[in-house]
Amino acid sequence: MPPRAAAIRPVGTVTRGTTNPNRLRRMDRWIAATHGAELRRAAAPVAVDLGYGAAPWTAVELLHRLRTVAPHTRVVGVEIDPARVAAAQPYAREGLDFRHGGFEVPVAGPPLLIRAANVLRQYDEGEVAAVWQRLCARLAPASTPSPSPSPGAGSASGPSAPSGHSRGGLLVEGTCDEIGRRHVWVALGPEGPRTVTFATRLGSLERPSDLAERLPKALIHRNVPGEPVHAFLRDFDRAWAAAAPYASYGARQRWMRAVRDLTADWPVSDGPVRWRQGEVTVRWEALAPRA
Repeated sequence: MPPRAAAIRPVGTVTRGTTNPNRLRRMDRWIAATHGAELRRAAAPVAVDLGYGAAPWTAVELLHRLRTVAPHTRVVGVEIDPARVAAAQPYAREGLDFRHGGFEVPVAGPPLLIRAANVLRQYDEGEVAAVWQRLCARLAPASTPSPSPSPGAGSASGPSAPSGHSRGGLLVEGTCDEIGRRHVWVALGPEGPRTVTFATRLGSLERPSDLAERLPKALIHRNVPGEPVHAFLRDFDRAWAAAAPYASYGARQRWMRAVRDLTADWPVSDGPVRWRQGEVTVRWEALAPRA
């Protein structure tokens, strides 16, 4: 018999594994709203919950939330600690399974979504770019629309409709607090970083810069004078203060007014529908660390 192939060693290190039910609800809600069309377009979309932690709650919840917008989505929970994978097996079901692995992402084919929440927090800032590059290389690639068929072409039932443009898979990497009230994440495509999203439970917010403690690893050490993310949070606090009269209508109205004012100087890429959820998304290049 030929010798058995050596097992691939997972890439990465074991994290603390801290997790709680419903902790990633804000991230999941945003993914479903902004990436749902990509998931629906695919015949058998695969989403990866990378580093789900000591308990599989976030993977179970991700399956439920994605299937509300893309019923055929399959979720694979990936953990570098074999004991956590074994503990998660009783929660496996149709459309949800758990595998031992790391940043190599041990799934067949390119996934349409990789969610890595509270994973890189424990790594050095200098390691982030390489991890991002590795994970982005695993994403489903972007595609262009198929050319329109010539007259008379196609099956007996008629010509096939041209497929829509796809931006490819999505990597969502970020950090949140223990119960998911405050969260900041970076969204990346196969080409690299796209946007940064700030999301919060508005009733718990004193000022927008409170979110600084949840900046992802690529940005958290850059919240200092001279860096774009520091300037953004400074301007956000000023807009929040100027919007104080709207507080009588509730924190949501104050947030929406502050974000609207921010759009004069910052490339906010979403609109009032998302702002009402306590979110704001800014293009990555506006907040990217200075070289």
